[in-house]
Order: sequence, then C-alpha cells, then structure tokens
Amino acid sequence: MMQKLTVLGATGSIGTSTLDVVARHPDKFGVFALTGASQLTLLAAQCVQFAPKFAVVLDEAAAQTLRELLIENDCKTEVLCGAQALCDVASAPEVSTVMAAIVGAAGLASSMAAARSGKRLLLANKESLVMAGGLMMAAVRESGATLLPIDSEHNALFQCLPADGGTRGVASLTLTASGGPFLHTPLSDLNAITPDQACAHPRWRMGRKISVDSATMMNKGLEVIEAHWLFGVSAAQINVLIHPQSIIHSLVNYIDGSSLAQLGHADMRVPISHALAHPARINSGVATLDLAQISALEFYAPDFDKFPCLRLAFDALDAGGAAPIVLNAANECAVAAFLAGDIGFLSIARVNAAALKSLNFAAPATLDDVLAVDAQTRAWVVRYLNTLK
Repeated sequence: MMQKLTVLGATGSIGTSTLDVVARHPDKFGVFALTGASQLTLLAAQCVQFAPKFAVVLDEAAAQTLRELLIENDCKTEVLCGAQALCDVASAPEVSTVMAAIVGAAGLASSMAAARSGKRLLLANKESLVMAGGLMMAAVRESGATLLPIDSEHNALFQCLPADGGTRGVASLTLTASGGPFLHTPLSDLNAITPDQACAHPRWRMGRKISVDSATMMNKGLEVIEAHWLFGVSAAQINVLIHPQSIIHSLVNYIDGSSLAQLGHADMRVPISHALAHPARINSGVATLDLAQISALEFYAPDFDKFPCLRLAFDALDAGGAAPIVLNAANECAVAAFLAGDIGFLSIARVNAAALKSLNFAAPATLDDVLAVDAQTRAWVVRYLNTLK
C-alpha cells in the first residue's frame, strides 16, 4: 500500500533528504503536501517534481510568490499559508505519514496535530518532545498514532531496543555526540568564535540554528530530554559519549553487560529510510560501511565545564515541569542573538542558565500552557539581552 506523505519543513536538510529517499521509491510513497518558509524557489521545484496537492508557507506574501513560481512551471499544486494550514495538512485524512522536520518551537503545533490524528509520525522536530513530551506521548497513545524517531541517535536506540519497543533488561542508554567543531578548541578561545565558525560542522550538513546547538552541545542536551520521553527512562539512565567520527550513533546497554550499537555513515537518509519503511528495509542511497577503511574510532567523556549547555539540559530534565520549555525558548533566543552578532558564543549558555534560574512556571497541562510558557520566556530573554548591551 502506498504511503501518502506530508513533509513539514520540506526545504530543510531533513526535508530534502526525505524527498531524496521518496524519489527512489515512487511505487511506495506519494506526496500529499510540502511546507516551507523562505526557500520558495526550492519549494517550487519540489512541487514540480513531486506534484503534491498542497504547499504551505507562512504568510500571504510568500504564498503569492510561490503561486507565481508554480504558474510559471504549469504546476497545479494549491498554495496555502499560515499556522493552521500546517496543522491541516498534518492531520488530513488522505495522509498516512507525516515527516515533522520544522526546526524549533514553530514545529510543535503541527507535530501535535499529526499525533492527535493517529498518523504515522516521523519525528525530527525534537522540540516537540522537549517542550511538550508528556502531552505528545499521551496524544500518541490516545489516538493510536505510531511515533518513529528520526534523529540519528534516537533512531539508533529504537533499532537496538527490544522489538516491542519496551525497555526490559535495559540498564542505560548512551547517546553519542560528534563534539561539534570545537571539541579540541581551548575554552579560553571560545568567546571569540564567529557564527560562521560555529556553523561549520565537521560531520553533518545542517541549518545554522541546529549547527550552533551542536557547537554548544545544546543539541545533545535536547536529545537527552527527547530520549527520556521516547523511551521512558530517567535522566540517570541516559549517558552522553563524544565520538567524533559519528559512525556509532547510539548504544543500548543491557543489565547482562551487553551493549548493542547501531552504526552507519553520517547521512540522515539512513534513519529516514528506516522510519519510512519500518518494519521493512529499503535502499536509502547510502553506501554500506567499510570499517577497514575507517580504521579507528575515538571516544571521549563530555566536558561539562566547556559545554555547560549539556549540563543545563540534564538540570532541566531533573527539574521537570516547565523547565525544559524555558530552556528551549531561552536557547532559541540566545542562538538567534549570537547569529545576529549581538552576543558572544559563551553567552548562549549564560543566557540559558539565567533563564532557568530566574523563571519558575507551573507544569503545563495543555498545549496552550506550553505555548504561554514559551512566549513568556522569550519576552523575559529579550529584556535580559537588553541588559547585556
């Protein structure tokens, strides 16, 4: 049976990799809707290639530009705009599978819409679980949705856990991290780091925000929180191990002393193809590993003094309640300020720590509560950043 896909965030790195896999299997996958933000020429080209019924952008100005591009190419895709349209194409009855790859808090509502609609949800938007993990997992259970992780580390854990998705016999989980571009850079040199340097990841090709998160190791911290919700384990059962080659993507450690690891090239088409076809396997376009050619793999314990954002994520997970929402919102604001040249690299962690220390909200009971905490945190961070000028 052919899967009908909505790809949320089609023009980003996960979205384009997803469509690369889809294009290899036209007998298995069709595209119902594609969404994008600013890369309208690319989105138009994707619409011409995959002929979705709908394309969704953020506002009417972008919609009009996209419509003109599609008319030029005689493409019949209907253009919609706005946050509600994102939720509509994620929950449409024609859709069986949703790739949730919008970066940041902006992807939460549409991911939740897919979960509530009982879709097969391929989750690359880690913020959905960081901000609203309890609500998201409850929606999955209540609707009968299937949640498959796309982050390479969580997909690796999923592959190495018992087939029923439980954690029987599991002692702990180990998330590997590349260490980013500054693994061997002295702490004393980090405040002079420029945005372009922070975005030059040694292994993965990603957008600028997630690249900065990798450089601060906040990305790994968010993945720790995500792993807690996905697999039902405590913070004490989650380890982080730096592995610069990014060949081993994560490990499951069992109580008998066994550790199962998933290995593969640093190419997101591997976890994407796994989730698209699960429980079957399909060609992803990625070559099999040649371990003899790789020769050596390195591992290091993370330095929490050098990468305090990772420690802050464990602190937020331990605190529970609204703390992960505060951390995520503060970090998005801090990274944006760094990319704009308003604060230094090390100030990202300082902003995040200040927000966690200063803000104490009640645990959210609804999605509106989550969004309210997110908005209040962002407003606080704006005021705080003004004090730093």
